[in-house]
Amino acid sequence: MALLDRIDRKILAILQEDTTMPVAEIGKKVGLSTTPCWRRIQRLEEDGIIQRRVALLDPKRVKAGVTV
Repeated sequence: MALLDRIDRKILAILQEDTTMPVAEIGKKVGLSTTPCWRRIQRLEEDGIIQRRVALLDPKRVKAGVTV
C-alpha cells in the first residue's frame, strides 16, 4: 500500500472536485511543476488509489428516478 503525503492528498482533493482540471493548474495549486504532478497522478492510478474518472450527472436533467 502506498503512503500518501500532503501533496498526494491535495492532488486527490482537487481531482475529486474536478477531474478535468489541467495538470499544470493542479501542479500550481499543490506547488509542483507539470511533470512531477503528472507522475504523481500516474502513480496514484497505478497503485489503484485513483480507480477511475467519472462524470456526475444531474438526475433531474437526465430524468432519473431514485436508484437503489
